[in-house]
Amino acid sequence: MGKKRVRLTVAYDGTNYHGWQLQKNGVSIESVLNEALSSLFREEIKVIGASRTDSGVHALGNIAVFDTVSPMPAEKVSYALNQRLPEDIRIQKSEEVAEDWHPRRCVSRKTYEYRIYRGEFPMPVKRLYAYFTYNPLDVEKMRLAAEYLVGEHDFRSFCQTGAVVESTVRTIYSIEVEEQGTDIVIRVVGGGFLYNMVRIIAGTLMEVGRGRYEPEHVKEILNACDRSTAGPTAPANGLTLVGYEFPEETSP
Repeated sequence: MGKKRVRLTVAYDGTNYHGWQLQKNGVSIESVLNEALSSLFREEIKVIGASRTDSGVHALGNIAVFDTVSPMPAEKVSYALNQRLPEDIRIQKSEEVAEDWHPRRCVSRKTYEYRIYRGEFPMPVKRLYAYFTYNPLDVEKMRLAAEYLVGEHDFRSFCQTGAVVESTVRTIYSIEVEEQGTDIVIRVVGGGFLYNMVRIIAGTLMEVGRGRYEPEHVKEILNACDRSTAGPTAPANGLTLVGYEFPEETSP
């Protein structure tokens, strides 16, 4: 019986999990998937995730792959697996991919959204999915500041101190700052992200919105290549990994 590689599109509410990656002292998305898949196929299965989201971060479409010798058609895995998963994790799609396809070794475009709720008081039903502020935010200034971050830059100032990476150069294709009623949504599309990068971008843009510094100061932050020059890391609950695109698969 031949081995095959199956790709999963995974949506989850990250509130009750210690992030994506396996943890010694807490339940992670990865550990729940491994347990459910191993039980389903009666073989030891370990998924490989595309994005190791932090504790409390949500996803509409993270990507994972695993190998199996099961004869079950790949497109049926989502139905069988969802019956074994807790209700805050759901597979949106399952499909067979090449045996050497790896989610972190192929060209991709990732979209994240950071949601901010503005009000006089917190709104309980939004508390798990948006950062609350009662401070007025100048959305136009936030948009101007975001423009300085688009393109290929050294994002060392927007990377959590102590993160071990070969390079801090990344490419951001677009950043939109959109008002949706009481909410502000910061939508970031990039080829790859550093540890806490989107949350630090959100925290920095909020500092601009509050008038702590002018939009053009973001250029100085980039050039400084120093984490201490950027704004605070925005809380995890406002962040959602919206999804992945693989341009090589969609090109004619």
